[in-house]
Amino acid sequence: MADEQKNNHITTENGKTSVSVSEKYMLTIKEAAEYFSIGTKKMRRLAEDNLGRFAVYSGNRYLIIRTKFEKFVDESSAI
Repeated sequence: MADEQKNNHITTENGKTSVSVSEKYMLTIKEAAEYFSIGTKKMRRLAEDNLGRFAVYSGNRYLIIRTKFEKFVDESSAI
């Protein structure tokens, strides 16, 4: 059974908490690729090339700062 809080779109299933992608501050490569309709290979390359601008490396994975990437896309004529 899933409980849903209307304030911040948090759902709980089988003891796991998940937040909707549009509410997250940082996204994984896979989440960002889906959210922005970009391939995962291209998203990974963008993260590698823009480390510190809109991407951070945490442990063994790249994380995309959603708001900064949105700004990057707005300012770009091509990706």
